[in-house]
Amino acid sequence: MRRPLFIAAFALAAVLAVTPVSAAQRSSLAAPPQPHFWLTVLHNNDGESRLINAGDGPLADYGGIARFKTLVDRLKFEATAGLEAESRPGKDGVVMLSSGDNFLAGPQFNASLTKGVPYYDSIGLDLVGYDAMAIGNHEFDFGPDVLANFVSGFAGGVPFVSANLGFSLEPGLQALFDQGRIVKSTVVKERGELIGIVGATTPLLPAISSPRRVTVDPNVAGIVQGEIDALEANDIDKIILISHLQNAQEDLALIPELSGLDVVIAGGGDEMLANPGDLLVPGDVLNPSLPYPLTATNADGATVPVITTSGDYKYVGKLVVGFDKAGNVVDIDEDVSGPVRVSGVAPDAVPPDTVVQLQVVDPVAAYVAALAANVIGQSQVALEGRRGPTPPGVRTAETNLGNLLSDALLWQGQQLAGNFGVTPPNVALQNGGGIRNNSLIPAGSITELTTFAIAPFANFVSVVPNIPPAQFKEILENAVSRIPLADGRFAQVAGFSFTYDASAQAQVVDNAGNVLTPGFRVKDVELDDGTKIVMNGLLVPGAPAVSIATNDFSARGGDQWPFRGAPFTTIGVTYQQALSNFIQGPLAGLITAADYAEGGEGRITR
Repeated sequence: MRRPLFIAAFALAAVLAVTPVSAAQRSSLAAPPQPHFWLTVLHNNDGESRLINAGDGPLADYGGIARFKTLVDRLKFEATAGLEAESRPGKDGVVMLSSGDNFLAGPQFNASLTKGVPYYDSIGLDLVGYDAMAIGNHEFDFGPDVLANFVSGFAGGVPFVSANLGFSLEPGLQALFDQGRIVKSTVVKERGELIGIVGATTPLLPAISSPRRVTVDPNVAGIVQGEIDALEANDIDKIILISHLQNAQEDLALIPELSGLDVVIAGGGDEMLANPGDLLVPGDVLNPSLPYPLTATNADGATVPVITTSGDYKYVGKLVVGFDKAGNVVDIDEDVSGPVRVSGVAPDAVPPDTVVQLQVVDPVAAYVAALAANVIGQSQVALEGRRGPTPPGVRTAETNLGNLLSDALLWQGQQLAGNFGVTPPNVALQNGGGIRNNSLIPAGSITELTTFAIAPFANFVSVVPNIPPAQFKEILENAVSRIPLADGRFAQVAGFSFTYDASAQAQVVDNAGNVLTPGFRVKDVELDDGTKIVMNGLLVPGAPAVSIATNDFSARGGDQWPFRGAPFTTIGVTYQQALSNFIQGPLAGLITAADYAEGGEGRITR
């Protein structure tokens, strides 16, 4: 079914009701505007280095960037030269766009870091053939230099688009900006029609990633509108926003502030937009409240479709929109719009692209297989790494995996602090957002691959000495401030225990860690040696400062942890290496049920 979009239907009806017109005039006025140009918008987001396939078990037959490439090629052909295009009057064009999080820390991306530039992700995405790509938060997880390497690895020169990021203090990215490889907006020409593409990145970037000296303008609406106005001033009247604002709701809230916008592609939320009859990957479920597309009304009163897909290269999103000669969206071909799954099984199986398979998938799979073959220990218990809140996970409650990783940070910090001239830590904090496996690891063998799945980021173990007790309490208040939500700021701990009351007032801080609203959730804090820091919600007079082992992301104030620029020292070991060293060292390769009971041991009590 094709859905015409009428912007002024009510006004038209009013005119017909009060103005005498002939039958021919009434017929002309009532006729819906006809599309002059059909644009197929192919899109994805949150590919996140899931290059081999969509996962284990049944998911192994879905996703994968080689199958993804084949499907994109087929959809491009259908949009412009196939039977689908022939069935529509007017011109036909196609664009391929990404809404960010184009790579992610983990064993597959580690293959790229080991290989060097061009990264496997760059090679694969370049071969897919994008017209523009947004910049997400995960692009900065390894810092600006890795992002610069990622972008420079694209031989085809696809533009990376973000209007609200500034790169003047980061020479590598600024050079790419000066070369036009990173832009605020870009223009794509299809069948003689010009399509403007504007990008935007979440203002939360400094709190959830590691952009270093990249600046982020929080006035997304103002910046994006400025780019739209500039495009319209150059007679470009078909405009798409590719954003990575963390979820589609952010885009739906933004659209009423913007004029001249026609289509929005959201990223970061992993929402599964779909309609009855769409073929879904096993495990994905149709949600009637999330149809494809969502819509919002812009400042002009026009209906704007909002689209996104579930990530991991499981789907190619496809929206077919009809523009009239004035550049207005007047129709959506709903019969052929929606998520198209990337499948290796009937009835919609596609073979992997042979070039992408050879140049990307095969070497990455070989690298991961080598990690999986290296067994470093055994666990007597299942290790809880799911995020929560149901069941309680690493972002909402103490778990045995959180305890294991926190213990590893504390032990590694104590082992190496003297080599770096820093006070040995007596407590440790691991942000739940840095525990990435999002699974219950069964009892049995623990491999090097397991440790990368748990702790994939290039986050280095760091020691923050001499944190006053009042600030330590504020850090813990931040950790529990978003409960009951599953938030990455929740802390797994070692060297102490604490209790909190989730019904009490939550602390609010800004991105610099300044406390805007004090929190009263943390009730008791006691070090493992019996020293009390907080009792009944109050600081204990004379309580000592603490030395904290954590990761450098958190030490810099990631997840709004209020370290507020406190000096810290990295000790030359990533948190993945610390975990591997701890299992093979003091644990002698055995994670016991006595030390790491399922459900935890009472370090955190709610």
